[in-house]
Amino acid sequence: MTGTNETGKNDILVRVENLKMYFPITQGIIIQRQVGTIKAVDGISFFIRRGETLGLVGESGCGKSTTGRAILQLYRPTAGDVWFEGVNLVQLKGEQLRRMRRKMQMIFQDPYASLNPRMTVGNIIGEPLEVHNIATGKERRERVQELLQVVGLNPYFVNRYPHEFSGGQRQRIGIARALAVNPSFIVCDEPISALDVSIQAQIINLLEELQDQFGLTYLFIAHDLSVVRHISNRVAVMYLGKIMELADRDELYENPLHPYSKALLSAVPIPDPVIEEKRQRIILKGDVPSPANPPKGCNFCTRCPEVMDICREEEPAFVDVGGEHWVACWRVGH
Repeated sequence: MTGTNETGKNDILVRVENLKMYFPITQGIIIQRQVGTIKAVDGISFFIRRGETLGLVGESGCGKSTTGRAILQLYRPTAGDVWFEGVNLVQLKGEQLRRMRRKMQMIFQDPYASLNPRMTVGNIIGEPLEVHNIATGKERRERVQELLQVVGLNPYFVNRYPHEFSGGQRQRIGIARALAVNPSFIVCDEPISALDVSIQAQIINLLEELQDQFGLTYLFIAHDLSVVRHISNRVAVMYLGKIMELADRDELYENPLHPYSKALLSAVPIPDPVIEEKRQRIILKGDVPSPANPPKGCNFCTRCPEVMDICREEEPAFVDVGGEHWVACWRVGH
């Protein structure tokens, strides 16, 4: 699936085709031999249009962050293609890849771990400007102060260190660093999950304002479905290295077709007590299988409440059931 049949190629910024990211499992201390593979991302395809936010949701360990890193080539994919502005990033190396990196940035999950404690805020935000030869000296300092202002921080904080800031402020510094090189695409890797609930809304609003201001395109990775609904245009649901369902935000939340999507959405609290009382919660039995040994057939067959015999034998194709609503399920569209 590429999705290019229905969509003009010009408005697609990122196109991922059959992306796989496997990590080797090795044994032995001196002579290491490979005894298996962890299939973190196992053959996924989707596209992201210019200026939109694609939400990527799923349980911890399902391969969401690995997908984001493989798109940016922080991990070199095992197989598949990643097209960005019509260029296949998988085939780029060295200087060519470095030049493309200016257009793609990442906001990391943990603002405490992603900032170097020995560097001042000015150096953290200014480093990408030097790496890409964009600005030096006075120009660089002015640009750093401008970026701090853009993300809602005092521009005179440039000589302070990360430990002097709260979690929310540190995440703003991380966002300023991502914006430094004027990217067109940002992977937001659970940027609010390490923050207090009171701060989360501020960061989400900031990301939305920046998207409008600079025409940014986001891949927004999260496991909080209500946050994803708020910020995303379309949502992809991931489970054990595969995308199970992908649709427009409202379509997915109001008409989920895959049993896994239904189970996830049934767990999202609704503020109306009347609806909440009538609603049926779908409790999934068992644990997520290991990505080192995924089940035969559909990855979800071991926990699916609607499982059929074919689900345990053959993997369902990822098909468009109409209106760009993609599902990988034998009960739908086959």
